[in-house]
Amino acid sequence: MTFVYRYPRPMLTVDAIVLLEESNQTPKVLLIKRRNDPYKGYWAFPGGFVDMDETAEHAASRELEEETGLSGINLKQFYTASKVDRDPRGRNISVIFYGFTDKENSKIEAADDALKAEWVSIKKLPALGFDHSEILEAFLKRYKEFK
Repeated sequence: MTFVYRYPRPMLTVDAIVLLEESNQTPKVLLIKRRNDPYKGYWAFPGGFVDMDETAEHAASRELEEETGLSGINLKQFYTASKVDRDPRGRNISVIFYGFTDKENSKIEAADDALKAEWVSIKKLPALGFDHSEILEAFLKRYKEFK
């Protein structure tokens, strides 16, 4: 399929906020350490570009599994990040998804373009790439509504 457009278009990406909830413990968020620029070496949500032949929902699940090995998460849409300068590669709009898991489904292993994958306490977060700190802050303000 060939596409020729006269007007510039934004890139479309997806990101997944996944929380690990264990009884009587502070929730942990799944983060990956980026292998590639931009923000190489920074922590971020698992995510990536939407392929031409898939939905945003499928892309979010695919990227989550490719980068962390985690599957079987019921991902739901949370937010659309559309700040004009959010990605130094160009105009990028990201659909943010969220989901929850427990200890039984929490085994992760970094792969694809992730150097590392870790469960990180929401109270001890590292510096995050892109606008992921702002997005996570907005999610955590409302996350009890989503449970």
